[in-house]
Amino acid sequence: MAPNGEPHFMTIAPGTGFDVDLDLRYATADNLTGSPLYRRPTCLLHPAAAACLARAVIRAGALGLRLRIFDAYRPPQAQWALWGALPDPIFIADPREGSNHTRGVAVDLTLAQGDGTPLDMGTGFDDMSPRAYHSDDTVPAEVQRNRALLLGIMAVAGWTHYMSEWWHYQLPDAQRYPLVDDGALGPRLSARG
Repeated sequence: MAPNGEPHFMTIAPGTGFDVDLDLRYATADNLTGSPLYRRPTCLLHPAAAACLARAVIRAGALGLRLRIFDAYRPPQAQWALWGALPDPIFIADPREGSNHTRGVAVDLTLAQGDGTPLDMGTGFDDMSPRAYHSDDTVPAEVQRNRALLLGIMAVAGWTHYMSEWWHYQLPDAQRYPLVDDGALGPRLSARG
């Protein structure tokens, strides 16, 4: 446990036992706010979520696929910045209630081929439109198949999905995990406040 009683989170990166590709969008300006939200590209997860991610990596690998992670733990300051850019509770958790990302038990990701080429999911990450919904049947059949494949891999590994975003997965009963302040796990991650 960290000094404040929070669990130590695990770093998710190649070389740490997680054979994943990282494309941490909130460490770059390539996100819906247009500016970096993180000081450095760091991917952290609660140990329970990291264990489920490890199972998903194995499942994807058995199919010749890889996981590409866009986001995992998200400091409260970053959640506020996203809410400021798009205060829509369908797509952005109200920071006054807390995000499952801020609990370290949610991950945003996609599938890629073995060579790292992402599968077509019909929209980009953080496309805040109905086309990003799991149930959207206006996307081509191949896209529906790719989304269903990601859903199957993640479900078998112990994750639940969020209906409005094909890329978002979280642990069941995510609300039972505490919100974690930036800096509670080591150096501050947020580029804001």
